[in-house]
Amino acid sequence: MTISAWTRVAGVIGDPVRHSLSPVLHNAAYRELALDWVYAAFEVPAGATGAALDAIRVLGFAGLSITMPHKTAAAECCDELTPDAAALQSVNTVRLIADGRLVGDSTDGEGFLRALRDAGRDPAGVPALVLGGGGAARAVALALGRAGAPVTVCARKPEAAAAAARLAGGETAGWEERGAVASRCVLVINATPIGMARADTAADSADPATAGAAPDLPLPAAALGPDHVCVDLVYHPRDTALLRVARERGAAAVDGLGMLVHQAGLQVEAWTGRSAPIGAMRAAAEAALAR
Repeated sequence: MTISAWTRVAGVIGDPVRHSLSPVLHNAAYRELALDWVYAAFEVPAGATGAALDAIRVLGFAGLSITMPHKTAAAECCDELTPDAAALQSVNTVRLIADGRLVGDSTDGEGFLRALRDAGRDPAGVPALVLGGGGAARAVALALGRAGAPVTVCARKPEAAAAAARLAGGETAGWEERGAVASRCVLVINATPIGMARADTAADSADPATAGAAPDLPLPAAALGPDHVCVDLVYHPRDTALLRVARERGAAAVDGLGMLVHQAGLQVEAWTGRSAPIGAMRAAAEAALAR
């Protein structure tokens, strides 16, 4: 990659951000598309979201990816929001348009649907259980509801579950009921961090998140069977305990890398106007995770 005075710049802001795979994904896309673009990571502390977005107007960045803790603040700072971003009040993608305005979008939900369809699964009319009530859960619930799936959300915090379910036109059930709800659903989506790789891998067996399940599972193993499609949004490790159990019990298993790649691909398309080279992006991510 040769950087010149003509090189266009895009990037990601977050805190922390050094673990992000976004530079790997985006730079792989730019190489494949033969674009004179470069993508970098910028560590921006909480409270400085507006300053970072103002900077991209001045510097003429092509676009910016937004990760924690800036997604909600970015929605407040943008001049315009897409329907998904407005519904979620959360932004993971900012695009600078010709008149200097910033358009905020959320590509997570559509990224999830594209990954699911890549796996040969169309959610239309398929009962779905979403585990979790955070930003990822809300994006997935919204996307599933729009795709025609009946959605039930289970989260430890009832108010978070209710907020996610409203986006889907769905319903909620108590966290302790998640096993029973799973038995009535086909799609089971883990949108919690349970199973994610951590520097401290010691499990807290008293954590209510794992009540009724092994500490690294978001629901009891017995709740899964051959009729299920189990999706784990965790992508590091790719083969989580949940996916291993799902396969052992005859369920189809879909890991979280597809959603990560597709949400980045949608950003590439929004900024460049070109179709994202999903295969090249996935290969780059797989290589990075294997290191």
